[in-house]
Amino acid sequence: MILWPLWTVAAAATVMMLAGWYWQWRHRNAGIVDVLWSVGMAASAVFYAFVLPGASLPRLLVAVLGGLWGLRLAWHVGHRVFTEEEDGRYRFLREHWQGSQARFLLFFLAQAGFVLIFSFPFWIAAHNPVPHWTPWTALALAIWLVSVGGESVADRQLARFRNDPANRGKTCRTGLWRYSRHPNYFFEWLHWFAYVFLAVGMGPTWVAAALSGPVVMLLFLYRFTGIPYTEAQALRSRGADYADYQRTTSAFLPLPPRRGQ
Repeated sequence: MILWPLWTVAAAATVMMLAGWYWQWRHRNAGIVDVLWSVGMAASAVFYAFVLPGASLPRLLVAVLGGLWGLRLAWHVGHRVFTEEEDGRYRFLREHWQGSQARFLLFFLAQAGFVLIFSFPFWIAAHNPVPHWTPWTALALAIWLVSVGGESVADRQLARFRNDPANRGKTCRTGLWRYSRHPNYFFEWLHWFAYVFLAVGMGPTWVAAALSGPVVMLLFLYRFTGIPYTEAQALRSRGADYADYQRTTSAFLPLPPRRGQ
């Protein structure tokens, strides 16, 4: 297994996040970190596919699937970052940290580390020596299509809801948001299984290692950067309306609403 591409990604992500930290300092908008994380993930997928020695097919799929997923996410997040005020989660951190740029610097550098961690399944799959299509390859592609398609639909539904002035201060309960409080996070998590199946052919140890993608993503969504911060901000901004949404709607898995809602 070739290790130097991992260190190259770590170094490039660090430089990128340092530039992002400076940008947020000048513009007072830390949301740029999400754009840069997405761009870093897309770039790492393409880079690994280009330099690693796996068969052409798995390397091509890593580049295309990882690259398109990351670029779509960067485009979606970037539209909000560059056209709206700073996300409420980051405004809260800015107030909580009393504007400390040292803390924001550490926060941005941590995101560089997360680029390295989450790129690990790309790195594994790009070593895969199997040169032909298999049922596992088809399953990987199917999961990618369903998950990225579902995340795109959820993002569009939420954007349409937010863009209607009549919905200000209200919680989106339409479309996929009727069945999950975070359908975008659910499909984001599901997406990482595509690279687990792209790694089949590397042996059971490496396939198990590729499971770090969905496992770590689930941990982050439930405990760190995802659901806890998003819901805390939603409760601050929407209060009782969001609390009622929490009581009636699944937090993560799309399920029928409770109490007939």
